[in-house]
Amino acid sequence: MSPEAFIQQKAAQAIQALYGASVEESSLQVSVTRKEFEGDYTLVTFPLLKITHQAPDATGNAIGAWLADHVPEISAYNSVKGFLNLSFSPVYWNESLAAMAADASFGQLPATGRRIMVEFSSPNTNKPLHLGHIRNNLLGDSVSRILKACGNEVVKSTIVNDRGVHICKSMLAWEKCFNGATPESTGKKGDHLVGDCYVAFDKLYKAEVAELVASGMAEEEARKQAPSLKEAHDMLVKWEQNDAHVRELWVMMNGWVYKGFDETYAALGITFDQVDHESETYLLGKELVQKGLSDGVFVKDPDGSVWCDLTADGLDRKLVLRGDGTSVYITQDLGTAERRFATYKLDSHVYVVGNEQDYHFQVLKLILAKLGFAWASQIYHLSYGMVELPEGKMKSREGTVVDADDLIQRMYEEARKTSEESGKLADLSDSEREKLYRMIGLGALKYFIIKVDPKKTMLFNPKESIDFNGNTGPFIQYTHARICSILRKATVAFGPADITASVLPSAKEIRLVKLLGLYPGKVSEAGATLSPAVIANYAYDLAKEFNQYYHDTPILKEEDPAVLRYRLELIHTLARTLRSAMGLLGIQLPERM
Repeated sequence: MSPEAFIQQKAAQAIQALYGASVEESSLQVSVTRKEFEGDYTLVTFPLLKITHQAPDATGNAIGAWLADHVPEISAYNSVKGFLNLSFSPVYWNESLAAMAADASFGQLPATGRRIMVEFSSPNTNKPLHLGHIRNNLLGDSVSRILKACGNEVVKSTIVNDRGVHICKSMLAWEKCFNGATPESTGKKGDHLVGDCYVAFDKLYKAEVAELVASGMAEEEARKQAPSLKEAHDMLVKWEQNDAHVRELWVMMNGWVYKGFDETYAALGITFDQVDHESETYLLGKELVQKGLSDGVFVKDPDGSVWCDLTADGLDRKLVLRGDGTSVYITQDLGTAERRFATYKLDSHVYVVGNEQDYHFQVLKLILAKLGFAWASQIYHLSYGMVELPEGKMKSREGTVVDADDLIQRMYEEARKTSEESGKLADLSDSEREKLYRMIGLGALKYFIIKVDPKKTMLFNPKESIDFNGNTGPFIQYTHARICSILRKATVAFGPADITASVLPSAKEIRLVKLLGLYPGKVSEAGATLSPAVIANYAYDLAKEFNQYYHDTPILKEEDPAVLRYRLELIHTLARTLRSAMGLLGIQLPERM
């Protein structure tokens, strides 16, 4: 039971005893006491005056006195202008810690019976994953873990954008410029090779545009008339006509990319329950367009194109079908959403997509609602800001992105360098050190990205993220390793039963117990706001508070056996909570560093 719920329960009993009135416990307003007042939690007494028929302070003092006399967990109270500030006794904090220590699923909230799909990653098969994809994947994966911890059934999905003119550009460049190169012949990962093709196309295209402009053509027209662009569009038409050669090339190059993606996902610890491909879903939604036409939701223009007029909703007209009958992107999204809600019996759907698509998802929800789908209100766009580097923004077509594989390797190298400089790993085997370096490097990368509120644009600095001090993943990992070291050195057995009333916790220990008790509420908050940053910063606060406690409290030098066992179980529970919290972010904590 949370501290808020405990006070609600006991305050309701006090009101019944003092005034003979029954109140709904959940209606009582309880919050953490403000720092300028003495107390742990505060009960708002203003709403109770119609029951007590007393002044605010008289009401507060009456309820406070009853609680202090009848509830051993309440040690003191003070009433200030309608706010009853209550202080918990050591009895309460020990009961609270004992319950947390004995709860193997501490932080896991009760089942809701809700099924939620989280779509993330959704890469194009014309380039490898880069830093921007990493933020998307880490947000999607951690949000999925958090929603599951909130008691939901979660389906992790992705849709691979494996068709379109951008894919054909890479295919065309491979035919023109790469002389039959393969991942095997070049020693490159397949997604990297295809990404090179995409960059090569852009160079070829720009050279053609420059040549046309030099011959006297206007630049805008030259961009349209460049031969390579026309050839790419012709290749897309052939793909849609099932041309055997184009389809064979498409299957081969996409196969290279899928294998490369899988390796990157494995390095990041990312998995999916459902993988869709745009080549299989791009025709979905056409039936919905016909339904919308029949119901008057859409209108057909003289050229045969179909539109949804959203001007009355403060937006504009949205194309949902071209004049030649071909789909546009939102056509697919309409159909995919309908199929997913029907197939998986979803209660809600979260799309993890960058903030440049805010308008798209606003339109998608609105059109689905106009089509009569009640679940349209249960679509959520987790809109996140872009990731930038000290050098500036990234551009895929110019090859100036930070490749995900290169970044993962760079983080590993930074972790190895920093760890070796510490000189504390000499007694580990080579394989143990390698595993630890990867754990630290990946933890640094994930935490540095996840700790930032998703809505904010962020600047990523690899060297800064690997610091073993401050608000970083390695700092929390090192804190966990420090606790494990203490527990290994302990010469006495301990367990939840050692949290007893005979041991009076110090003020610093009470602060740790208070912070531990916030964990379930933080999980709930992170799930409600779809913000893993809530968990990341909670884990940092917990680690920071432990280090202050460790600095002032020589745990293993304690001479009283009961106090020693109490403290060991306290930090054991703290380490377990850190593992749980960081696990929600997909971050592992080592036992040695």
